[in-house]
Amino acid sequence: KSKTTQCAASYNAQQLVKSGGDVVMLGPTQEKSTGIMFPHLCNGMQFVGCGVRIKYGFVKVYAVGTYMDPIAMSAIKSHGTSAIEHALLDPTYPRTIRIVMNRGLSIEKYTAAIVEALSPRMNGQELEKLDEFKALNPPVDLVEGAEMEMTIRGNVMLYKNSLGGVGQIDSKVFCTALCDVYYGTDPVSPGHKEMVIKGVQNL
Repeated sequence: KSKTTQCAASYNAQQLVKSGGDVVMLGPTQEKSTGIMFPHLCNGMQFVGCGVRIKYGFVKVYAVGTYMDPIAMSAIKSHGTSAIEHALLDPTYPRTIRIVMNRGLSIEKYTAAIVEALSPRMNGQELEKLDEFKALNPPVDLVEGAEMEMTIRGNVMLYKNSLGGVGQIDSKVFCTALCDVYYGTDPVSPGHKEMVIKGVQNL
């Protein structure tokens, strides 16, 4: 059974995109191991790939999807995997990282896991931004289907929490570390990174 996200529902699960004068129907993409659906568009950017975050070897914690600006990636996508990987690590290439919970989780465990992944990648710099990130999340436990969005544009990360509240963190160090968490040499979801690289090539 597929799980349709709020964003997918708001787009009626299909998009109308003009391509060469034709109208093409583009539906959502299903993350295979969780059944969670990702709509074709989010925050004005286009879906390029998704995957699952697994903890303890078997617990499917959340599905994660990436949306990118096709125009920003147009000069990169034909230059091969290495160029795409380099661009994915550069926060000046705008993208939205969308997280959809596959199971309930305390907000403390969620923020601790994100901070745990970010901290070593920040090399001791601007670590106060980790506390700012924690503060962007209301003290409400996450339920299955809860959604969070992290939109990276240069030195700014716009964050939409599970209750729809919006805030931001201004830090190149934080944004670069966040890119490394999902697109670096040791990503939290290798399948997600692999699909994103292929998706960028097909933009």
